[in-house]
Amino acid sequence: MNAQKTNHIAMGVIYLLCAIVLMILVGLIGYIIVTGLPYVNWTFLTTPADSMGMGGGIRDQLFNSLYLLVLTLIISVPLSLGAGIYLAEYAPKNAVTKVIRSAIEVLSSLPSIVIGLFGYLFFVVKMGMGFSVLAGAIALTFFNIPLLTRNCESALEEVPADHRAGGLALGLSRWKTVTKIMLPEAIPGVLTGIILSAGRIFGEAAALIYTSGQSVPAVSYANWNPLSADSFLNPMRPAETLAVHIWKLNTEGLVTNAHQISSGASAVLVIVVLLFNVGARLTGRALKKRLDQ
Repeated sequence: MNAQKTNHIAMGVIYLLCAIVLMILVGLIGYIIVTGLPYVNWTFLTTPADSMGMGGGIRDQLFNSLYLLVLTLIISVPLSLGAGIYLAEYAPKNAVTKVIRSAIEVLSSLPSIVIGLFGYLFFVVKMGMGFSVLAGAIALTFFNIPLLTRNCESALEEVPADHRAGGLALGLSRWKTVTKIMLPEAIPGVLTGIILSAGRIFGEAAALIYTSGQSVPAVSYANWNPLSADSFLNPMRPAETLAVHIWKLNTEGLVTNAHQISSGASAVLVIVVLLFNVGARLTGRALKKRLDQ
């Protein structure tokens, strides 16, 4: 058997494996959407869980997921961007840097349930936050930082070295070179990573069961004061998210039409995550095209 024939066989096997993976993915997503989409309507999306009878809608859970996502990104993006800039531009190649990189790798490999238990013991119990949006956001920050840090570092490293050398040759300081030349060029990659991580955060459940809680207190969507106890923006209130709601419906067995509600909620969850992924690709391409002009 000659090398060319061996190469064709190997490529055929690779294409076959890719096709199998694609079919599994399409089948899984298609089943969730086809099964759940018939139950999704405007009433389902805008009605609280206890006002329609037999489980109700997902208004509060959907908002809680989005609110927790925003808080998590507010906390994790600056930390990850700073760490990425340090590792890509400033970190020397020594034992300290190796320890930092190893710590990031270890943190990224931790199961989300472990992060949730840590968040429960430290933030909920030790720090006295109770089950709250803020406790969930901080727990998800630990979950999100490794992915975002690696993404920011990779985006900066992909910028041609000539840009850095040109900035330094013009007499700019290292910080000015990073912030005025390197970072703007890396923005498409950084933004793509942020949007992709947003989809991962939106679908997280295990870490939030022990931090943000499984209850949905009555809140007023007309009260914009985050310090008010009944405000929908209060970060110290418990907040059951959409993913936790799906898990809860299928484990407690207290709702007669739990299958229909969880199917509709799962379809909404999958569609939103897909939108995050498509949005990341389109945004990255648009920004790159604009910067190349």
